[in-house]
Amino acid sequence: MSRSRSPFIVRGTVDFMKVTAAMFSAGLATFALLYCVQPILPILSHDFGISPASSSLSLSVSTAMLAVGLLFTGPISDAVGRKPVMVVALMLAATLTIASSLTTSWHGILIMRALVGLALSGVAAVAMTYISEEIDPMFVAFAMGLYISGNSLGGMSGRLISGVMTDLFSWRITLGSIGCIALIAALVFWRILPPSGHFRASSLRPRTLLINFRLHWHDRGLPLLFAEGFLLMGSFVTLFNYIGYRLMEPPYYISQAFIGVLSLVYLTGTLSSPKAGSLSVKYGRGPVFICSVALMILGLCMSLFSSIWLILIGMLIFTPGFFAAHSIASSWIGYRAKRAKGQASALYLFFYYVGSSIAGTLGGFFWHNYGWTGLVIFIAGMLLCALFIGRYLIRLPEASAEPKNH
Repeated sequence: MSRSRSPFIVRGTVDFMKVTAAMFSAGLATFALLYCVQPILPILSHDFGISPASSSLSLSVSTAMLAVGLLFTGPISDAVGRKPVMVVALMLAATLTIASSLTTSWHGILIMRALVGLALSGVAAVAMTYISEEIDPMFVAFAMGLYISGNSLGGMSGRLISGVMTDLFSWRITLGSIGCIALIAALVFWRILPPSGHFRASSLRPRTLLINFRLHWHDRGLPLLFAEGFLLMGSFVTLFNYIGYRLMEPPYYISQAFIGVLSLVYLTGTLSSPKAGSLSVKYGRGPVFICSVALMILGLCMSLFSSIWLILIGMLIFTPGFFAAHSIASSWIGYRAKRAKGQASALYLFFYYVGSSIAGTLGGFFWHNYGWTGLVIFIAGMLLCALFIGRYLIRLPEASAEPKNH
């Protein structure tokens, strides 16, 4: 079936392959740029003579500015279009990352990282909205899963390249290289993503934005999904921010390169995201979401053991659980939002990245004062809240129509 015979892009068509390939490329570039500093936090602590919590700001400031930017880029994309906003955002973020590799002061690096996060805000929520608008509702969850699998692969690639290259060369060469790779990915995205076929411009007038904002918050489910984004991302980033510190200390003495290799666990997220989308069609979003969060809790508890192998198995369980849960929550937003879906997705990701910034930095306090056990208790508390909210979401009626066999 060609796109001309269907109001939406359906699975199995050329346009579907173009969209998923382009979004996969965008997700890869976005998360490689965002998280490439995570495995080198101990190196940055050493080179600039700063604490682990201060070093984590190189990631937290990016996610914080990304969250702030989402409040503007989502509504802007509702007015000017999806593809133009995403293309400009990706190219700016890649260029700024290259520039950050040439910056010599810690404060200068933080400024560049803040600008990278601000630029990437033009990709995150807009990509989700493009998918929900252009893909046939029967295949939105699957397409969203493929996009998020690109996110997981990007996060893995950024961490892996960063960890290994920093061991072989320097973190400056590493950041410059990742910036160049992301620039190529941005060009690929620009060339192959089909133009929006269902985009309808809306007003940027403050009154219209406020009306839509209030509409989202009056929905019974959307604010809870925003909270889920905060809790899921806060838990995930906190674990990966400080696992490197733990494994580089006695009795493990793991090398910087191996810390980067640990990011290979992201491959499990690449597989679990589209699988979660398919399972949600069969069993419903709610049950799949609950099971995904439960997997995160199981993997987290396994990290309490002292055996390096049990810790790694725990991470292999925790990671796919996170990406599956995020995939379900992301697609859930599109079903509940009655209008201004770009703004709704932006609000979800605002809280998602605020969770990354706040919990990721607070984790440094728990790690410094209470060790790994204290950090695990902190993360477990967030995940138990996510589980409780998820159970409540299941009981809510849908706010907007969805495919009959969902």
